[in-house]
Amino acid sequence: MIETKSIRLALAWLVPAAGAAIFITIQCFSYMNEYFKSGGTMPTITFDSAALWGVSIFYGAWVVPALLALARTRAADWAMLVLGGILFTMSTLGGVFDGLRDGGHLVALELLAVTLPGTVALIMSWRHIRST
Repeated sequence: MIETKSIRLALAWLVPAAGAAIFITIQCFSYMNEYFKSGGTMPTITFDSAALWGVSIFYGAWVVPALLALARTRAADWAMLVLGGILFTMSTLGGVFDGLRDGGHLVALELLAVTLPGTVALIMSWRHIRST
C-alpha cells in the first residue's frame, strides 16, 4: 500500500509539471500572436528533429520525480530531489529568459505556474528525506 505522504509528494511534483506544460503552451501562443500581428515580418523559429526530441524529453521528464516519490526508497528520494531540482532550475531560468525576451506576462506566468509550486515540491521533498 502506498502511503498518503508519498501520494502528496507525487502530487506536489505533478503541479509544477502541469504548470510547465501550461507555460510552454501559452508561450507558443504568445509567439504566434506576435508573429501574426507583425504580418509575418519577425523571424520564424524552426526546430530540427534533435531540438524537438530534446524539448519532448525535457517536458516529459517532469513526471519522473512524481513517479520516484511513489518508489519509497532512499535512492529514489534523493533522485527525486536532484532531478526535480534540476528540472525546476532549468525551467525557471529558461522561462524567465524567454519571458524577458517575449514579454513580462510570461515571466509572471513562469513564476506562478512553475517556480512557486516547484519550490513547494522541493521543500516537501527535502523534509521527506530528512524525516526518513
